[in-house]
Order: sequence, then C-alpha cells, then structure tokens
Amino acid sequence: MPIPARISIVTLGTHDLEKMRAFFVGLGWRETAHFPEFSMFDTGGALLALYPFDKLAEDGHVPAGAQQPAYRGFALALNVETPELVDSTIDALRAAGATITKAPENAVWGGRSAYFTDPEHNLWEVAWHPAVAFDARGALVPKAAP
Repeated sequence: MPIPARISIVTLGTHDLEKMRAFFVGLGWRETAHFPEFSMFDTGGALLALYPFDKLAEDGHVPAGAQQPAYRGFALALNVETPELVDSTIDALRAAGATITKAPENAVWGGRSAYFTDPEHNLWEVAWHPAVAFDARGALVPKAAP
C-alpha cells in the first residue's frame, strides 16, 4: 500500500505557548482550537499546531534538547498570490514583531521570496511562485499546464 504524500498538521514545539499563540492570532490567523497547553490554526489545507516543546519530545519518545535561538534545519513556507504580496506580507510581519532575515527579492527560480522568524526563531519563507495557485480552501496547488 502506498503511503499518502501529504502533510496534514505541522506541530511546533514551543517554549512560550502564549507568546507564540498571540503572534499567530495577531497575524489574523483563524484559531480552530485553544487549550492551556495546545493551540491550532487553519492554514488552508493543513493545520499549524503549537504544543509545549518538552511535552512534544516526550510524546515522540525523543530527547528534548536545549532551547537554542538558531536555525533548526527546516523552513515553513507561506505562499502568496502575487509578487507584490511578498513585500506587503513582509511589511505586515515586521509590524507584527517578526524578525526579517531576508528582504524580498526576485529568486533564481522565477518567483519572489523573503524570510522571517517567529518569536521562537522558527524559519518561515514568504514566496510567490509562478507555477502554483490556490484552491477554494486556500491550499497550494500546481497551475494547469498551458
């Protein structure tokens, strides 16, 4: 049986759940669940969950490791509908307290891209890609070939 190629939920282990929750609520993201140790946001095709760092490690039966404000080996992407939206999204993120690590620029792959970190230093890309579009839910889908 083939394994489905999908990501349904991304869970970020957080050291300060309320600070992270407030950041995403402040961006205007729709929170679908909130409990003292858990928060979840609709991202238009997948869910973003926030859960205490140590408890997430415990649930996965892995060592928690030390809290470090450093790159963790992955980036999350927030794609937008036009190249101009990369710039305005970065401006809004800056105003919301995000740290901009790469200003918007045209990318060698034909799109436009920028990066920021959230309050716990998770790396996020804001990108426009000419070969993708969004369905009615806001989920990223490939454009039909011309």
